[in-house]
Amino acid sequence: MGTTQTLFEPDAILMSTPKEDGAPDFEVRKGLSILCVNDRIEQIGPKDTLNLGSETTQIRLPNRILVPGTVNAHNHSFQSLLRGVADDRPFLVWRDEALYKYAPHLGTEGIYTGALLAFAEMALMGVTTVCDFFYVHGAGIETDLAVRRAAEDVGIRLVLARTFYDWDGAPECFRESPAEALKNFESLLAEFKDDPFASALPAPHSPHGASDEMIQIAVDAAKRHDLPWHLHLAEEPFELEEIFERTGKTPVDFLESIGCVDERMCIVHGVHLPQGDIEKLGAVQAGLLHCPSSNMFLGDGAAPLVKMLEAGMQPALGSDGGCSNNRVSVFEEMRMASLLQKVIAQDGGAFDAQRAFDLGTRGGAKLCNLDAGQLEPGLLADFVAIDLDDLSLYPDVHLLRSIVYALQPTAITDVFVGAKATVRNRRLARVQEGEVRARVVETSKAIGLRAV
Repeated sequence: MGTTQTLFEPDAILMSTPKEDGAPDFEVRKGLSILCVNDRIEQIGPKDTLNLGSETTQIRLPNRILVPGTVNAHNHSFQSLLRGVADDRPFLVWRDEALYKYAPHLGTEGIYTGALLAFAEMALMGVTTVCDFFYVHGAGIETDLAVRRAAEDVGIRLVLARTFYDWDGAPECFRESPAEALKNFESLLAEFKDDPFASALPAPHSPHGASDEMIQIAVDAAKRHDLPWHLHLAEEPFELEEIFERTGKTPVDFLESIGCVDERMCIVHGVHLPQGDIEKLGAVQAGLLHCPSSNMFLGDGAAPLVKMLEAGMQPALGSDGGCSNNRVSVFEEMRMASLLQKVIAQDGGAFDAQRAFDLGTRGGAKLCNLDAGQLEPGLLADFVAIDLDDLSLYPDVHLLRSIVYALQPTAITDVFVGAKATVRNRRLARVQEGEVRARVVETSKAIGLRAV
């Protein structure tokens, strides 16, 4: 494979440098271009200072600012097909009438269609990487590869958090034995080994969805392959009650008792964790996959994000599934994360735009094990072009705050993953929207989808 050079020439770029406390310090820089070699950023500087080859492809982006691509660090792609089915219902009704009712009928092509819908919409919303916490298992890794195929067709970067799930109360298509789960995860790692746009990590579903043995096997796999691992934890109060009734312990004390609290762990939600558990997670700098819109939509509550940060936890943002939020925009999650913490603290200064933007970019890249999340030489060339003339960014007094608090999807014009376009001039570059719509309509009819 030969070397390709691509030069991006925007009006401005958004760069960041860490402050002494590790918090981000963002700066809008003008007059700079980005030179990419293959799928990574090689140089950033004035065009006449860059080492351009004779066959460099030049992409001019007038009136645009390039910002790091957003990372959707927690999603369930197939759930986008179930959007609207059980809205405004309690959590367990939503689970039974949407997820459990329809997931068994999707099949491989239904899984592909759900992922295609989710990823296409994400791309248009400025998502360059998605971590798909995936648990609709078919024969071997057949459904996993269907998700990868959808990601390839859209052009989005995929981290597949393959779920280890054996609770017998869930649909059969979610469940595997510990031995099967491990075998299939190892097969998926081998399949993705040489794929620059897809990777995998182990994801024991939760203490209620995965047996102790299942969790331990997944954590061992993470250690063996030097990977982070993801786990739903303390989303709903009933989860804490079940763990206490079974073990007499809090969620983190229980995980600690089975040897599954370490620096690789990344918990999803953590809404109802007691302070002692938060401090133990902070001590190992565990990750937090924070899904503020989903937590509000399902009535879960609000994770104490500020306290988690103060304890030492490392947060990122996720949209969660398309039927437990109904939007898949990380820019939206930046806004929601900040506003929700302001409400909790009753303090407008409790959580600022800079921190929120960092969680949706660099934070997500870290918890998904990727060299991305910033515009910096050596990192992956994943970025988003935003129209500086969009009305949602006026008046021009503080661009980053406007991106976090005011940005509308109309401002997102182009999206590049590994220096290749997934969105160009506000349209999907690799798949036709009409094709996505047609597949969704066909699948919806085939499974008898209807709202309850």
